[in-house]
Amino acid sequence: MLHEMPPCLSQADAETRLPEPTAALDIPTERICQLLATAPLFEGLAQGEIARFARGVRELKVARGEILFHRGDACSGFHLILSGQIKLAFLSAAGNEKVVEILRPGQSFGEAVMFMDKPYVVMAQALADCSLLHIAKQVVFEEMARDPLFCRKIIAGLSRRLHHLMADVESYSLRSGRDRIVGYLLREEGLDDDTPASGRVSIRLPTSKGTIASRLNLTQEHFSRILHELIDAGLIEVEGRTIHVPDIARLRASLD
Repeated sequence: MLHEMPPCLSQADAETRLPEPTAALDIPTERICQLLATAPLFEGLAQGEIARFARGVRELKVARGEILFHRGDACSGFHLILSGQIKLAFLSAAGNEKVVEILRPGQSFGEAVMFMDKPYVVMAQALADCSLLHIAKQVVFEEMARDPLFCRKIIAGLSRRLHHLMADVESYSLRSGRDRIVGYLLREEGLDDDTPASGRVSIRLPTSKGTIASRLNLTQEHFSRILHELIDAGLIEVEGRTIHVPDIARLRASLD
C-alpha cells in the first residue's frame, strides 16, 4: 500500500488552476519547498517559483516491493525520487518481466506520458523503501507557460532520457553481453569516461543480479555465466552484491 504524507492540495484542486502563493507558507508547504529545492530540475528557481510548485505536490512513502502504478493507469503528473530506487518494467501476459530502467534519487519519471495525456506504458515498483514527490501536471503546465527556462529544463530531461534509450538500443544490438556487463560496472563506479584511473575499487550493486540482468537484456543465467568468466580472467571478484575490481584500468581496457 502507498502511504501518502499530508498533501498540500486536494486531488480535486490539483485539476484546476493553482493559486498564486502567499508570502507566508504553512509548514507542510514549506517542507515541500525545501524538498523541491534539492532536486536538479528546480535548481536556480526562486523561492516564490518553487512555492508555486509546492501547492501541486504530494509527498509519498513507498515500501520496498510495492507497486507505484501499473501499465494502463492514468497519469496525472510525474514523480521525483528523493530516496530509494524505483524499477520501471514491462510485464508479459505470462508474468515475465523486462526491466526498462532503474531510477535513483534526483531522477524523475512519467513526464513523457504526462505530456502525451496517455496512460502509463510500464509498471513502477520500489526496489527499496522510497520517498517520492508527485508533481501535478497542471502546475507543471502553468509554470512552463510562465517560464521558458523551465521549459528548456523539461525538454533537456526528456532529451537525456531519449539519448539513454538510443544508447540502450545500440548496446543491445551491437555489444556482447560481456561488454554490456563491463560497461555497466564502469558506469556504476563513474569511471566510464576518459578520466585516468587505476587500482582496486569495490562496487556495490544497487539491486539484485536478476534485476540488473533484465536491465541489460540478459537472462539471469547468462549474466551469472559472464560474471564467472570475468572472475576466471581475474578482472573481478564477487562477494554477494559487492563486485571487487582488482584493477579498474584493466577492466576498462578489456572493452577495447
